[in-house]
Amino acid sequence: MMWLIILGTVIAACIAGGAYMTFAVARFGAVQSLSVSKKLKLLISFGCIVVCFAALVLIMDVINAIIVFLHVLIFFLLFGLVFRIIKAASGKKPKIYLQGWLAILTSVIYLGVAYYLCNNVWQTDYTIKTDKQIGTLKVAMIADSHLCATFDADGFAKHLDTIMEQNPDILLIPGDFVDDGTDRDNMVKACEALGKLDVKYGVWFAYGNHDKGYYGSEHRGFSAQDLEEQMKKNNIKILTDSYELVDDRFYIVGRKDKSDGDRAELADVIKDIDKDKYIIVLDHQPADYENESKTQADLVLSGHTHGGQFFPVTYVGEWIGANDRTYGYEERNGTDFIVTSGIADWAIKFKTGTKSEYVIINIEQN
Repeated sequence: MMWLIILGTVIAACIAGGAYMTFAVARFGAVQSLSVSKKLKLLISFGCIVVCFAALVLIMDVINAIIVFLHVLIFFLLFGLVFRIIKAASGKKPKIYLQGWLAILTSVIYLGVAYYLCNNVWQTDYTIKTDKQIGTLKVAMIADSHLCATFDADGFAKHLDTIMEQNPDILLIPGDFVDDGTDRDNMVKACEALGKLDVKYGVWFAYGNHDKGYYGSEHRGFSAQDLEEQMKKNNIKILTDSYELVDDRFYIVGRKDKSDGDRAELADVIKDIDKDKYIIVLDHQPADYENESKTQADLVLSGHTHGGQFFPVTYVGEWIGANDRTYGYEERNGTDFIVTSGIADWAIKFKTGTKSEYVIINIEQN
């Protein structure tokens, strides 16, 4: 439902925006100076928009070209409103087309920052207190690497090196390690990079909605079974509605993704767990808080939302009930929940209002 709403909104905005931008671009001095009819000026203006859009498609892709176009449209509308107010208040009209030039300049700066926020990675820290007998535990979490979206396997390995500088006790991956844009070679190399890590309690993984692929193994060159085999070969522990007790200190529980039709309720998965021990749950989509908070799970880790991706649509998922939380920390009924914005992105190369990250969680006994 959320994606249908977004798709419908984008299509409508592109159609209406294309008409508006045709008239807006026609007001630039270079077009106005042409000794041609108004209709031909509009045609030239529309042609300029098409050429620029096509160039963006070649440089990036269709999705990101649409993202750029919509942001430019928003800034043209915003500065158009500003200068209407100025004109109404002063009765004066600028000699040059300030609306257009400011809209373009602001778009370049804004999208440049958004590209930087998406394609660079920061560390985010949390400290969780518990009354359970766990001592101290440093957890590293990465989600939504969507391998080959913003970095390949070599880039992934470099990020792992940075994470390992924090000396975590365990590395947890709650889903979307790969997607349909990942090729087999990079998948294999990334699994090998994880297998080489020196982590006390190892690397643990639970599936996200993209990991098994939407378009079949022919599209990306490997199947979900191939991914699982490479992970197991590199000692990455996969949990699918299952759990393991680690060092007789804490449990790691991995849920099947919400998109998996036969996933079990968390209460059923952990019904035989010793509830006196600390329980960490990997659940890719943050969409089952009410039920999870009733299970005596201590910490639930998720990704999926990409931190809301874009301002001001950041919290649409929460508004329509697709997600319980878009980003960050929340406590419910004694259960701690953390949602990461992800270490990378899916198809879109921009983030506004959020940034790419890995997470370090220090769990401390009271």
